[in-house]
Amino acid sequence: MSQVQPLVKEKIIGMDVTGTVDVTDPRSVCDAVLAIFNRRYPDTSFVIIDRLYQDFAKLYRGELEGFLACDTSYHDIQHVLDVSLAMARLIDGYEITATSDDSLGPDLALLGLVIALFHDSGYIRRANEQVSHGAEYTKIHVSRSAQFMAEYLPSIDMSRLISLSGKLVHFTGYEYKPEDIDVSDERHRVIGCLVGTADVIAQMADPAYLEKCRDHLYPEFELGGIARQQLADGSEQVVYESPEDLLVKTPEFIQSTITNRLNGNFRGMFHHVEAHFGGRNLYMEALEHNCQHLESLLKQNDPSLLISRSLRP
Repeated sequence: MSQVQPLVKEKIIGMDVTGTVDVTDPRSVCDAVLAIFNRRYPDTSFVIIDRLYQDFAKLYRGELEGFLACDTSYHDIQHVLDVSLAMARLIDGYEITATSDDSLGPDLALLGLVIALFHDSGYIRRANEQVSHGAEYTKIHVSRSAQFMAEYLPSIDMSRLISLSGKLVHFTGYEYKPEDIDVSDERHRVIGCLVGTADVIAQMADPAYLEKCRDHLYPEFELGGIARQQLADGSEQVVYESPEDLLVKTPEFIQSTITNRLNGNFRGMFHHVEAHFGGRNLYMEALEHNCQHLESLLKQNDPSLLISRSLRP
């Protein structure tokens, strides 16, 4: 059998789509986000952003009292840092093109960043919980994230935003349909659509997305009851038979996500990143490259190309 090759060639593990920001390092991402916010809102102090990234890192590393370290290897610290950077870029691009009436302003922009940073906090186990792995919370992790933010926001003097953050974080999940989430201000819906978009494009544009789906997402799906689901009549429905089966179904999932979520639920908000980058959409380019590359492998009809191996050789 021939040696299995990386699914994406010449990838830069741990770097963002520009190849300039280390999305495994909270300090690196924090600096990049601060630069964006300071440039976009020059009259506002964002010293709180340093605190946000410090607290986020403590939570995911198991250094926050009452919480264990993150043990979900797909929904990990790199994923969330990547999402927060994408969120800052989307906000910047949106603000470039928004009218004065539609502009988010620094307060809502900051709320969007908070939600992006803690949208997956529900995967983190609390020290007094009995479950053996955070992925067991997959189906309810967004509601748990809302609960975490309800407890955390008072510590950074943002108690007034508890209810709103608890609604908007659900744009990143599937517990509620985005159109059913009730908000009183259209700009709040914009924030929800932007954070939902950031969550999608950051992970699918990751140069190691395909390998992460195969080696890390599938095990989370097994633990979370997604790969195989119990039906009301007691029978079992197999959604993904194996890591390889997950990959076989990934191109269709990507296309349906673009149609139904990015262009549908989230109103094509991914286009706003183009204003930030001066015309190009590096996230969608990388996303499409991942999809096309996987489709080319599948056309070869060689099962060895999809055999599991570790993410890093």
